[in-house]
Amino acid sequence: MASETVTETADAPERAGLADGVDLARALEAIFMVVDEPQSVVGLASAVGRPVKEVRAAIASLVADYDGEPDPTAGPDAPARPRRGFELREVGGGWRLYVRAEFDDVVRDFVHTQAPAKLSQAALETLAVIAYKQPISRGAVASIRAVNVDSVVRTLLSRGLITEAFTDSETGAIHYETTDLLLTQLGINSLDELPQISPLLDDGQDGFDDVR
Repeated sequence: MASETVTETADAPERAGLADGVDLARALEAIFMVVDEPQSVVGLASAVGRPVKEVRAAIASLVADYDGEPDPTAGPDAPARPRRGFELREVGGGWRLYVRAEFDDVVRDFVHTQAPAKLSQAALETLAVIAYKQPISRGAVASIRAVNVDSVVRTLLSRGLITEAFTDSETGAIHYETTDLLLTQLGINSLDELPQISPLLDDGQDGFDDVR
């Protein structure tokens, strides 16, 4: 037990963080309101000057609160709390607030009416090819899309959504792969959670068009 305590506190040494009497869960809530990227438990513990174990427990209480579970401190007959339109989700090795899936459409419509799409259709199509075929060279992407993708690839690189994976020693072609930022933007933990595209493809029962 003593060694566990030392380990937890060693991960997040005491420092000037929360003042006495400040609620840890609400302090973390305030942090989640302003961050753009998932925050690790250790990083949060360092920021508030509390042991990692306490921060994990506070995060769990926030998750239960946002999910509308009864307050465990209010007794066994406590009513369920309102389920929020957002959730605290663990993504990419950290925690961040996200819109609940059932509200994706209304939020998407709102965003689209407030500002134009951040990526063009060509950029989205190129990003999809790289996501599903990575690591892949620029020439291979251009072959699949049947258009020049040089400027689009530069745009995706500048946005941090893709990165250079390696350079082929024989051809000199740079191969690209997606970054953790894409996982964050999509709200997933790994590329394995991308939707399967095989159900969307023609099964060939009626033959294929002769494309030349």
